[in-house]
Amino acid sequence: MKTRLCSMLGIDFPLVAFSHCRDVVAAVSKAGGFGVFGATNGKMTPDQLKIELDWIDAHVDGMPYGLDIAVPENMDDRDAEHITTKMLEAQIPETHRQFADDLLAKHGVATDTPVDSDEDREISHFLDTAEKMVDEGLRHPIKLFVNALGKPPQFMIDKCKAAGVPVGALIGSKDHARRQLDAGVDVLVAQGTEAAAHCGEVSTMVLVPEVVRELEAMGSEVPVLAAGGIVTGRQMAAAMTMGAAGVWTGSVWLTTRESDVHPAVRERLLAARSRDTIRSRAMTGKTARQLKSAWNEAWESAESPGPLPMPFQHLLTNRALLLSEKSVDGGNEAARAMLTEGVGQGIGMISTAQSSRSVVQAFMEDFAAALERMNSLVDE
Repeated sequence: MKTRLCSMLGIDFPLVAFSHCRDVVAAVSKAGGFGVFGATNGKMTPDQLKIELDWIDAHVDGMPYGLDIAVPENMDDRDAEHITTKMLEAQIPETHRQFADDLLAKHGVATDTPVDSDEDREISHFLDTAEKMVDEGLRHPIKLFVNALGKPPQFMIDKCKAAGVPVGALIGSKDHARRQLDAGVDVLVAQGTEAAAHCGEVSTMVLVPEVVRELEAMGSEVPVLAAGGIVTGRQMAAAMTMGAAGVWTGSVWLTTRESDVHPAVRERLLAARSRDTIRSRAMTGKTARQLKSAWNEAWESAESPGPLPMPFQHLLTNRALLLSEKSVDGGNEAARAMLTEGVGQGIGMISTAQSSRSVVQAFMEDFAAALERMNSLVDE
């Protein structure tokens, strides 16, 4: 395709694939899509980011890719003392800690098994770390730099523009779009409620044309990527007929052969229906779409003490899921019910594990078939 977005990113097919797995990112870009590495997990540091990006550089065969980090828009930029995960965990109320342990025990999961989350890690001042992450990212051939949580910090916009790298941001309303454009963002990702993890309440089918119309009224040519529940080429074609410049996808890559999700989680995802996801605060403390499980069911119940705010609920969830995965590995089938993952409603259309290259190819073929169907409706 010859579009402004394709020229901006150096690609021919505007299929953007967000993944925390570097193998998926490299495979998608090599196959003709555009992989975006999600450096948003709590253990990612500038040093670890360098390792991940060096690996992608060595395995992407010179094809373009992007980087996504998460800097909350309302993050305080004042100096703060260094804290550790143990210091945060010490602030978790005993009622919540006991609720989580009782739930694990109910599913036969031992709570005294050592897991990675038990390590006491220092957490640097967030904005200081984020700026170092931006600096590290720009030392690599990044073609798109995205902030996942609200308006990108000014230093991110300034540094990316100086380096000639477009800046993207996720939005959930036309009001968000205006604010991002005023900030100087180059690409908007309009994420509907069908999407995985943190999402709003407006459906993709409504949000995309609403944002596109708002941009047209403003006279803006900033490209819009449609996101939320998109797992096929025909959905991509539909989004682009509504004015999107391409699509931003995530859930479809979780079940690929390159994905590093736990095998038992992959099995649950492949068996899931579209209605087997739920928007809940049980995973992170903020409303996020996730696979239904015994974990989020319990936190939504009347007996629950109620999910904690971020980052405390996330600490509880991370430990519980690691313990449950280890228990499954040890042969405890009951622990499978505890497993969850941030995933969108489109997961119901995925039933087999494929290579990332095969998924990209399927998108291309499905997209072409959808265009052919549309063209057949037009009288010649």
